[in-house]
Amino acid sequence: MVKSTEITTVAVTAVAPAIWGSTYIVTTTMLPPGYPVTVAMLRALPAGLILLALVRQLPSGSWWWRMLVLGALNFTIFWAMLFVSAYRLPGGVAATVGAVQPLIVIGLSRLVLMTPVRLAAVVAGLAGLVGVGLLVLTPKAALDPIGIAAGLGGAASMATGTVLTRHWRPPVSSLTATAWQLTAGGLLLVPLAFTLEPPLPALSSLNIAGLAYLGLVGAAFTYILWFRGLVRLEPSAVSSLGFLSPLVATLLGWLILDQGLTPSQLVGFVVVLASVWLAQRATASPPTAAKPAPAS
Repeated sequence: MVKSTEITTVAVTAVAPAIWGSTYIVTTTMLPPGYPVTVAMLRALPAGLILLALVRQLPSGSWWWRMLVLGALNFTIFWAMLFVSAYRLPGGVAATVGAVQPLIVIGLSRLVLMTPVRLAAVVAGLAGLVGVGLLVLTPKAALDPIGIAAGLGGAASMATGTVLTRHWRPPVSSLTATAWQLTAGGLLLVPLAFTLEPPLPALSSLNIAGLAYLGLVGAAFTYILWFRGLVRLEPSAVSSLGFLSPLVATLLGWLILDQGLTPSQLVGFVVVLASVWLAQRATASPPTAAKPAPAS
């Protein structure tokens, strides 16, 4: 049975992917097109530095290289691959490819954390994948091999970062861990942005507002909640909440962009919500996790 404290933790953690569902509409309506890596860098680095100024604490010992690894997996590689996938694939295909992440997390959790593979969690992951497909795929969706590979690579990167974040569990608050990872990921994106893309044009007030939203709300605030959830819940339970992102994106497209909803999308809504519920039930009150690695 799911405890009330777990329900609260799930609800708080779910706020993060729900907010991430607004990323598409903010990016397409408020930011200049054609600068995916630069936007990712400007989303991560300023937010990380602001949080770092608030916590006034730097990593020590092995946490320096661990934060670089986690920052690369959760932000640098994931966001870079995400944007490559989004540019080379229709949004629906990209979202569906990315929805394999919870299934990857289940496998990695078994290998790294020795978490038992629960049939219900696997079924929930497969159901969520189908639900996302119903939500966002169209009959004309085209497949691009590089885009598919990038989408799978991004999903694998964040899945690995999710499991390692739970495995290592930094001996600091979620706020501090988020500051470290965002800063590390943002710094690693700087050379990629300068190498792969031209300089940004002069930014309008709308552009600046969009970047501020993606950085302060869509990165700093949401990842504090996300990493907090990873400390308290099984990685597969947290990862399944990511299905809420395309659900919210579809809802915003309907409410703000006047995009219609088809019967298959309505079915997708139900399937996604059912898969999230099943994933939380499958991982409720998990057995005691392995102790985190020493911080030396």
